[in-house]
Order: sequence, then C-alpha cells, then structure tokens
Amino acid sequence: MANAWKSLTALGHDAAEVVAIGSYRITERFDVALASVAVRRGQDKAFAAAAKKAGVPLPGASSYEAGKAFSAFWVTPEMWFVEADFAAHEDIVAHLKPAFGETASITEQTDAWVRFDVAGAGLVALFERLSNLDLATLPDGFASRTVMEHLGVYLIKRSANEVVLYGPRSSAQGLLHALEITAKSVI
Repeated sequence: MANAWKSLTALGHDAAEVVAIGSYRITERFDVALASVAVRRGQDKAFAAAAKKAGVPLPGASSYEAGKAFSAFWVTPEMWFVEADFAAHEDIVAHLKPAFGETASITEQTDAWVRFDVAGAGLVALFERLSNLDLATLPDGFASRTVMEHLGVYLIKRSANEVVLYGPRSSAQGLLHALEITAKSVI
C-alpha cells in the first residue's frame, strides 16, 4: 500500500494561501525551514566562530539579517531563529547541528509556526491597527516579538512594503482572518 500521508500547509491546504485585498498581498509560506539556535553557557566565542564558518548570521537585538543559505532574526539574548530554504534544508537541525556541535542548543521550529509575508503599499496603515509597533519609524531589518489579535507573533520589517509575520501554527486561521479583516478596513 502506498504512503497515504500528505503534507498540508498550516491552513490545511495542498498549496499556499494567497489573499489579495486592495494593494495588500498576504502569502502563506511553507517553503521555509526554521530552527531556534541558542548559545550554550560558556561557549560564546566558539559559537560565534561556528556561526561564521557555517554562514549563519547572528544579528543584534531586534534585528533580521539575510545570508546566502541561512537567514536569522534575534529572539532574545544569545538566541536566534534561523531560516533556510525548506527544499534544501527540510531537516534544518541536521544541517545546523554538525556546524555548531556542542556550542549550541538547536530545536526544530518549522511546524510550530505559520509564516505570512504581507506586501503592498501602505503597510503602516494596516499594522498600526494590528500591532503596538510603529512600523513607520522602524528601520528595514527590524525584528521583534509583538502581539496581534491576542497572539504572540514575530514581526520582521523587510522594507516599507514588505513585512514577515511568524505566528503560532495552531492559530494560523485566526491570524490570517485578522490580517484580512484589517486590510479590508483600511482599503
């Protein structure tokens, strides 16, 4: 008997959900692998050297940085979420663990989060209704945890016209609904 398992997105579909509302485009992303990487006690220097050798950026507080194979955003002191292309890094921990060895604690996060890329002109008007972060004053590359519709999310400002959100996978539909309703209210 053939394997009956089939991968689904966080929203329960075969393909990514894409919603266009006015100038806004909300895209569910399931093609990104995600892992948390934390420095182990006393391993700061060896950890930084391992990250540099592996090409894993270690951005400072409240920052995001893109690299060639890996990108990362700061989560808390001495901890980052590391992203990579899912097709090439489906088991992201298996790629990171040999590079960091005993200098880091690494945890798979891909299936714990839903990612939405929100693009379009006028994102400030959208996010001022969703978040306490003032998108207009934040620099490109800013990353922080915030709350949207009673959900803890990570917000990454890629540019004035592009924001990445990571929210709990179990609340994917609720987060998308909040984005849709708010977008409709500002167009």
